[in-house]
Amino acid sequence: MASSEVPRIVVGVDGSSSYAALRWADRYARLVGGTVEAVCVWDTPSSRGWGGPAIEPLFDAEQARDRFARELDTVFPDGLPAGLTQHLIEGDPSDVLIRASEGAEVLVVGRRGRGGFARAVLGSVSQRCAQHAACPVVVVRREDDPTR
Repeated sequence: MASSEVPRIVVGVDGSSSYAALRWADRYARLVGGTVEAVCVWDTPSSRGWGGPAIEPLFDAEQARDRFARELDTVFPDGLPAGLTQHLIEGDPSDVLIRASEGAEVLVVGRRGRGGFARAVLGSVSQRCAQHAACPVVVVRREDDPTR
């Protein structure tokens, strides 16, 4: 990495298991003078080919946007860290995070997310990221208290 480049720390945000990952990414970014890119990935059952009720994609996107904002507010109640960018992306969490890892200094993920049965059969998001990311991966264990 050239000395003029600011290190990118990418962190997957998917609920309470990512609270510790967000905090870890923020602390690390401050240590290395980097920026944090919080990536929240959402998908719908129909986008995976599952049978189920009809869905409204705009409603799903709005729910994901609201959940992402609440999660960031929970972790950073005094305001978002300077330089934190937010990315809300529809797709498979593993694929999106692996792509986001390109050019990053580190990818930070929580140990346990919201994966359903299909993902459990294929392996967890953190496991796939650890195997396929383009940068080092830090897997952070979930905290007991999401407000710390």
